Parts: sequence; structure tokens; C-alpha cells
Amino acid sequence: MKVLYIERSTGEGRNGDWAESLDLDGVERIVVGTGPGSFAGIRSALAFAQGYALGSKCEVLGLPSPCAVAAQVYAGGTGFPLAVVGDARRGKFWIALFEGLKLVCPVFQVERDLLETRVPLSAKVATSDDVRIGDVLSEAFGERYIGGVKPTADGLRVFAEANPSAPVAEPLPIYLNPAVRD
Repeated sequence: MKVLYIERSTGEGRNGDWAESLDLDGVERIVVGTGPGSFAGIRSALAFAQGYALGSKCEVLGLPSPCAVAAQVYAGGTGFPLAVVGDARRGKFWIALFEGLKLVCPVFQVERDLLETRVPLSAKVATSDDVRIGDVLSEAFGERYIGGVKPTADGLRVFAEANPSAPVAEPLPIYLNPAVRD
């Protein structure tokens, strides 16, 4: 079965050029990163996948984007717990916890002052938001902070292949906060 993996949570390429390079010939399943991350990137990837599926009758599944980060970090070995941490804005952070290629605690939010207490002491820490929060994570976690890791479609593939039941049908974006209205 040909599976297409799409990960757009970092919001790069907002103009849609990314879709032009996809090899859609014979695709029977699409797995999309559901965030958290760039609203525009996640929504455009999901809309593309769902729209393509309408005409082709392929299956669309979703997988949280931190799973792609975990797969990339664990490429060098899986003998440690991992916390993938991101900027949830408004003074909050999101965290997803992994043991090897298994998501043991789905994405949850914490206030800044609780960040260190919600990450297990044995866990290494990675982020897809290094530019925005790398300094905070480095200060909070010291040598346990392994740096920034951009989630990729290949990371989604590795995680999905290791956990065939992890991708979910009828995927929705992971929204951490309600929409801001003026």
C-alpha cells in the first residue's frame, strides 16, 4: 500500500508550493501531522489530504507532530524517556512524553512555572520551537536539553510504522487555546 506522509506543523511554505512536489500516483493512505504548531500549516495539510481523499477514496489518518520529533531523536537509540516541548504561547508550554517510539502521555499544557515539574527527571528534552524557546529549555533542563528537531514527514513515517495503531481516523488539528478574537 502506498502511503503519503505530510508534516506541516512548522508552517514553512505557506504558499502551497509544497503540495506541487507530492507524488500522488497510487496513494491509498495519507498520514498528516496534526500539531500542535502552525495553524496555517496544519490546516492546509489536513485540507489538502481530506480534499484529495474525496476524489481518490484514499484513507486519511492523523498523528500528533511531536511523534515525528520523537522518531527523529530516537534514530540514534531508544534507551531513554523523551519530552517533546513546544511553545503554547501566553506563558504556557505544551509537552508530549515518549518511552522509545511509544507516546505515553499525549500533548498537554503547563504554565511556565510548572514546566520543570511536569517533565520526568530521567527524560531528555527536545523541541520543534528552538528559536523561540531553546534558551528557556536549555536553562531549565541543562544537559538534558538536546536541542531543536524539526518534525518531518519521514519522522511521521517511522513513528507510524513502529506503531501501526497510533494514527487516528478523521484527524483534527490539536488546538491548545481558543481562537483570539478582538
